[in-house]
Amino acid sequence: MGDWVETGEKAPRFTLKSDAGEKVALKDLVGQIVVVYFYPKDDTPGCTKEACAFRDISKPLKDAGAVVLGLSPDDAESHQKFRDKYNLNFPLLIDTNHKVAEKYGAWREKNMYGKISLGIQRSTFLIDQEGKVAKVWKRVRVDGHEQKVLEAIEALKSK
Repeated sequence: MGDWVETGEKAPRFTLKSDAGEKVALKDLVGQIVVVYFYPKDDTPGCTKEACAFRDISKPLKDAGAVVLGLSPDDAESHQKFRDKYNLNFPLLIDTNHKVAEKYGAWREKNMYGKISLGIQRSTFLIDQEGKVAKVWKRVRVDGHEQKVLEAIEALKSK
């Protein structure tokens, strides 16, 4: 379990396969604003709500020049079903061994009804055009989160 990546730090690089079988490398996205969000599991209530919220603001995100990447430990088949079921319009990246989640600090000890386990802490990282972390949301509450991300992107663009 690593520490959280904080605002101002260089975003840890990664290359992962997407739900479409393509390799997505963070270094290839330099020059664009990137939203990297970690979520616990495909097709669960909170994760579905969050993914659909990002799906529904795809136009303003695209207009702002931002790319969304969703990461969870689920496999390709699970991601494909999730994507198809909800018409998700951004890549879901496969982090089955949670190595990238660990690099960002999103793989954490969780306490669910007194039972301690390791898992994804729902979190979002906004990465600027130079590859630096511009904003971090830890322990994300899904309701309204996508609007906060959009506002942060607009603020970043106006700098």
